[in-house]
Amino acid sequence: MSQTSSLLNDPMILRELIMDHYQYPHNHKLVEDERYRSVHMASDSCIDDITVQSRISGGMIEDVRFDGVACTISTASTSMMTDLLKGRSTDEAKMIIGQYFNMIENKEYDPDVLEEAVAFQNVYKQANRIKCATIGWKAMQQMIDESEASE
Repeated sequence: MSQTSSLLNDPMILRELIMDHYQYPHNHKLVEDERYRSVHMASDSCIDDITVQSRISGGMIEDVRFDGVACTISTASTSMMTDLLKGRSTDEAKMIIGQYFNMIENKEYDPDVLEEAVAFQNVYKQANRIKCATIGWKAMQQMIDESEASE
């Protein structure tokens, strides 16, 4: 059994992961650097109002960061996403993002690919939280699409 598989069966571990990323979000500071792309996302149904930044060069995601005001789910999922995608190729990132959206939509996915982000495996049961769990991921997907269109 993989480490991720054992995580899936322990709701307390999943909750702790989410709370840890909410209280101490990773990569939670924007930079002023023209090499970064930025996407601002705001939710009409929640307090979520974040900006996600990334530096993508030569098909590689060199850095990902975010800031703003957001709920627990949004902050934690975006924090986990920054860890998961930093240092990956855009092709790998698109695959990971696809797996994440499959999980959120209760479709088949590979939990090992998502690492800590499997903490959001039950979000599909709460339709009002899906936007929260995907807002940062949608921003990142947009930046990847923009970077590929400009190459």
